Amino acid sequence: MWVLLRSGYPLRILLPLRGEWMGRRGLPRNLAPGPPRRRYRKETLQALDMPVLPVTATEIRQYLRGHGIPFQDGHSCLRALSPFAESSQLKGQTGVTTSFSLFIDKTTGHFLCMTSLAEGSWEDFQASVEGRGDGAREGFLLSKAPEFEDSEEVRRIWNRAIPLWELPDQEEVQLADTMFGLTKVTDDTLKRFSVRYLRPARSLVFPWFSPGGSGLRGLKLLEAKCQGDGVSYEETTIPRPSAYHNLFGLPLISRRDAEVVLTSRELDSLALNQSTGLPTLTLPRGTTCLPPALLPYLEQFRRIVFWLGDDLRSWEAAKLFARKLNPKRCFLVRPGDQQPRPLEALNGGFNLSRILRTALPAWHKSIVSFRQLREEVLGELSNVEQAAGLRWSRFPDLNRILKGHRKGELTVFTGPTGSGKTTFISEYALDLCSQGVNTLWGSFEISNVRLARVMLTQFAEGRLEDQLDKYDHWADRFEDLPLYFMTFHGQQSIRTVIDTMQHAVYVYDICHVIIDNLQFMMGHEQLSTDRIAAQDYIIGVFRKFATDNNCHVTLVIHPRKEDDDKELQTASIFGSAKASQEADNVLILQDRKLVTGPGKRYLQVSKNRFDGDVGVFPLEFNKNSLTFSIPPKNKARLKKIKDDTGPVAKKPSSGKKGATTQNSEICSGQAPTPDQPDTSKRSK
Repeated sequence: MWVLLRSGYPLRILLPLRGEWMGRRGLPRNLAPGPPRRRYRKETLQALDMPVLPVTATEIRQYLRGHGIPFQDGHSCLRALSPFAESSQLKGQTGVTTSFSLFIDKTTGHFLCMTSLAEGSWEDFQASVEGRGDGAREGFLLSKAPEFEDSEEVRRIWNRAIPLWELPDQEEVQLADTMFGLTKVTDDTLKRFSVRYLRPARSLVFPWFSPGGSGLRGLKLLEAKCQGDGVSYEETTIPRPSAYHNLFGLPLISRRDAEVVLTSRELDSLALNQSTGLPTLTLPRGTTCLPPALLPYLEQFRRIVFWLGDDLRSWEAAKLFARKLNPKRCFLVRPGDQQPRPLEALNGGFNLSRILRTALPAWHKSIVSFRQLREEVLGELSNVEQAAGLRWSRFPDLNRILKGHRKGELTVFTGPTGSGKTTFISEYALDLCSQGVNTLWGSFEISNVRLARVMLTQFAEGRLEDQLDKYDHWADRFEDLPLYFMTFHGQQSIRTVIDTMQHAVYVYDICHVIIDNLQFMMGHEQLSTDRIAAQDYIIGVFRKFATDNNCHVTLVIHPRKEDDDKELQTASIFGSAKASQEADNVLILQDRKLVTGPGKRYLQVSKNRFDGDVGVFPLEFNKNSLTFSIPPKNKARLKKIKDDTGPVAKKPSSGKKGATTQNSEICSGQAPTPDQPDTSKRSK
C-alpha cells in the first residue's frame, strides 16, 4: 500500500507504508491531529497579481527623506528607524538607539521590521506612515503565524521527536548515522542546532524558530531511503514549501558576525559549522528559490559564501542568488571532484576551510580575460551532460536533438492555426516544471483557468471530469509545482510585460517564461506604423531579457499564411528574419492532417545554436490526456536532417498501401545506435 506524503519542493512523493496506517501529511495516526480530511486552502492557483506598480530605490529614499525618517543604505535593502516599534524597543540598556530595525527591499519596496515583526508591501508602508487605514503604528501587518492546525501538528511532532543520541538502541543510532552521513558529525553539533529524530517516520527533524527564538514556527522532516547502492533523501515541510521561510541556523547567528556560508541542505550546514566554526545558514528551498523576504536577515554580513552543491545547477543557482544579495560581497565555491558537498567533504577527509578560501568572487568587471573564465570552461567540459541543460522526461527524441533545456536562451515556436501549439507547449513546459524549473506563463490568447485545466489534465494523464473524486488528489500535487501565471489577457504593452517578468525573476527566481503569443503585444506599440519594425523591437527586448537574467524565454509566434499543402519553414515565421536570427532554437509544429488524414503531426527542430543538430520526430495526440507524448506502441524513430529547409527528399514508400512518402520518411524504422537507446516504449 502507498500513501501520498507532502514532500519537499516541488512535488509530493509516494512512500511505502511499513505496517502502520499513515495519516495526513504521511505521518503516523498518533501524530496527526484527527482523522484525515480535505483541507480547503485560502490561496488559489499561484498567480502573479499584476500589473505591479514599480518602485525604485530613488523613490524610496525621497519618500523617507520627505517624511523625516532616518535611513542607511545597505546591500539589498535600506535600513531605517521603524515606525512600528516602540521607543523602548529601539533602545539598548544604555538608553541609546542601537540600530535601525526596519528593512526595505530596494527592488520591490517590501518591508520588514525586525523588532515588531511587522511586514508588508510598499503601499502598506506608505499607508501606515501617513496614518491611512486601521493599521498605522499598530503592527497590523505582523507576519502571520502558521495556521492553528499546522501549529498543533508542529508541536505534536516536535514533542514526539527525541535527540538522536538518546535512542535506546545503539544499532538504530548507527543505522541513522550511516543513512544520513552523520558518522563524523558530533552530538554537540546536533544539540547546538536542535536537531531531533522521529522514530516512527525514520526522519531527522530540523526546527524553524521565530526570530529571537521566541517560538516554534515550523519543521522540516528529512527521510533517508536506500536507492540501489546509494541513499536518496525526501523532504517534508510544515507549513507547505511556499510558506516555509526558514533560514536554518539563524538563532545561532550573532550580531557581530560579518561572514556566513549559505548551503542548500541542513546536513551541509552541520558539517561546515563543525569543521570551520563559521556561521552557516541553509536556504529553505535549496537551489530552487531564494525568497526576497529572507534578504533582511542577510544584510549584516560583509562576506557571503555560497556552497550549494557539486553540480552545474547549484553553480548557476549560486550566481543567480548572488545578484539579489549584491555580487560584490558574494563568493562561490566552484563544483569539482576536489570540492564536493560540505557533508561529503567532511566524511572524505577534505579540509573545508581550505576549500572556502578558494571561493571565487561573484562580481567582475564587464571585460574579463580567459584566465578568469578558465575554471568555468573546465567545469562545462567535465560536466558535458549538465552543461547541455535539463532533459525532458516526456520527449526523449527532443533530448536527442536539443540535448536539453538551458537557461539564457530564446526559443521561437510556431505552427499552423489550430494545430495544437498551446496544447503542445503546455506539456513541453509542464515536463520541465515537474522537474523543478520555476515557470511563468503569459497566456494572452486563452484564459488562465482554461490553461490550468489543460495542464492539470496533462499532469494527471487523464480526464478528471470523469473521476472528480480524484480531483483533490491531483490538484494538491499540481498546486505544489513552481508554476505561476500572468493575469494579462488580450493586447498588452511590451514594457508592462517585461516589468512583470522582471518582478517574477526577482521574487520567484523564474527560470522559464512562456509567451503565448507575440502578436498580442504588437497592438500597443506606437513605435512605428510598420508592424515588422515593431515585432523586431519586441523580439530584441525578449532576447536581451533572456541574456541579462539568465532565463529561458519560449516565444510563440504565428506563421505567415501558407498553402495547406506546403510545409512550414523557418522563413514561414511571421515578420522579418530577426525572429529566427535572434532565437537559439526554432521549433515548428508541422500539421499534415489536412493533406494526409488525421493524426499526421510532427515536431521539427530547424535551428539549434547549442550544437547544430536539427531534425524531426512524429507526434501523436492523445485526446483523453491532451498530450503529445509518444505512445508505447508507436515504433517511430528520430530522423535527423542537415538544414532548416524541412525534411529531406522523399523516398518511395514500401509500406502498406496508402502510406504517404512523408510518413515513411519520418518513421524510417532505423535501428538506434548504442548511444541512442530505443525509446519506442515510453516508461510510465
